[in-house]
Amino acid sequence: MNEDLSRKRLGRGLAALIGEMDKPVVPEKPAAPADGRVPIEFVSPNPRNPRRHFGEAELADLAQSIREHGLVQPVVVRPAAQAGRYEIIAGERRWRAAQRAGVNEIPVIVRDVNDRTALELAIIENVQRSDLNAIEEAMGYQQLIDDHNYTQADLGQVIGKSRSHVANTLRLLKLPDVVRDMLINGELSAGHARALITAQDPAGLAQRIVEEGLSVRQAEALAQLPADALLEKQPSRPAEKDPDTIALEKLLTDVVGMKISIAHKEKGGELRIAYRSLEQLDDLCRRLKSEHM
Repeated sequence: MNEDLSRKRLGRGLAALIGEMDKPVVPEKPAAPADGRVPIEFVSPNPRNPRRHFGEAELADLAQSIREHGLVQPVVVRPAAQAGRYEIIAGERRWRAAQRAGVNEIPVIVRDVNDRTALELAIIENVQRSDLNAIEEAMGYQQLIDDHNYTQADLGQVIGKSRSHVANTLRLLKLPDVVRDMLINGELSAGHARALITAQDPAGLAQRIVEEGLSVRQAEALAQLPADALLEKQPSRPAEKDPDTIALEKLLTDVVGMKISIAHKEKGGELRIAYRSLEQLDDLCRRLKSEHM
């Protein structure tokens, strides 16, 4: 099969390449158990997986679901260098949750693919599920460019996105580390981050966006101003948070699995929850509803 045809198949999405997810296919070589199940300790994560962050609350919920209903969707793996062992291509979150649930064996779909295709599949699955934050997505694209000589047009075709989307995502890697961390933590959206790329003081403007709750359009307008104009408009910085408030923020963040910030005011205060995707927001809404049922 030539490379163009391979990429066209990948462009149709993960499900089209690996087949029906509820019908694991086991290749002849290397052989896996006939029912497509392997001991969980024989499976290891892929160090090149673009996804780096797994919410504690999200893993806990999935682990509970696995305890009650089992692991419904197989983990996609490929043969590892050591005989009888496998490396995850897609499904590391399910594998982590299955470990927490005390599962001994997991269903797998085995694909005998090279490093490039394994990385493509991992990015495709995570992008389709909106599991990657924008920085993880950008780093995955950059890895394909650096390791496998992809062009931005190639990437767009493989993952089913426009070339401009790929280019704009890659530009996020030019942001300072402090801004990238705010994006990873959910304090900034990808739209905010793209506006900061052209700002003279992206770190200072990012802090202002968070403190004042600015919209993307407001951020885009401020990004066009010179740095000294931004300083003139900066409000006085609020007093530093006390250790108890910081500890409470961390506790709530760990429990909810989303970035929590607390702002005390003269009377009362404000609690802000930052989510990275609509899936996270839906999950939070379901959990809040269950508390009142």
